[in-house]
Amino acid sequence: MKTLSICFNSKTNVRMLLKNRGMLKSLNIFFTAIVLLFIGIFIVSCKTQKTMVDNTVVKELNVQKYLGTWYEIARYNHVFERGLVGVTANYSLREDGKIKVLNSGYKNSFEGKFARAIGKAKIPDPITDPAKLKVSFFLFFYGDYYVMELDKDYQWAVIGSSSDKYLWILSRKPQMENQLYFELIERLKKRGYDVSKLIKVEQKKL
Repeated sequence: MKTLSICFNSKTNVRMLLKNRGMLKSLNIFFTAIVLLFIGIFIVSCKTQKTMVDNTVVKELNVQKYLGTWYEIARYNHVFERGLVGVTANYSLREDGKIKVLNSGYKNSFEGKFARAIGKAKIPDPITDPAKLKVSFFLFFYGDYYVMELDKDYQWAVIGSSSDKYLWILSRKPQMENQLYFELIERLKKRGYDVSKLIKVEQKKL
């Protein structure tokens, strides 16, 4: 019985040792994951700091004057607009006070498939930040729409967001004079935007 007890205790000790090793291994994996997580956050943070841009918005925005049709002159390329030409955005007031958004364009060429998307926009803080809008094309998922630059007569606008990944140059006319375009490019450079990523959007000539 004594020998049996010793054998049993030995097996138990081995099992406990293996169990402890397993726990240590799990803890090592856990702490390694934590360390990697913090390293990832640090890298993303550093990357964000390096790509910081000045996305301040205009102080005033008259919604009534902003309504109507805008032509897309240039943009950062995105999956949801890739290959689209003749892109326009039309804004109108809805009965509930929100803004109806109608974006449209042609795939690859003016002979291509016509596509359009209907959404809505709102101004969360019309008193403090009237030029910071939120736009949604699906349920309650909203994206930023920052009016960063705006012509005093509402003839052109530069749109950004809280991220440096989105940028648009809009105009009331399908073509923009080169002098004005390059002036806006210089403004964007000073804001820290990578203007080399802007693509000119083909528009029909009136």
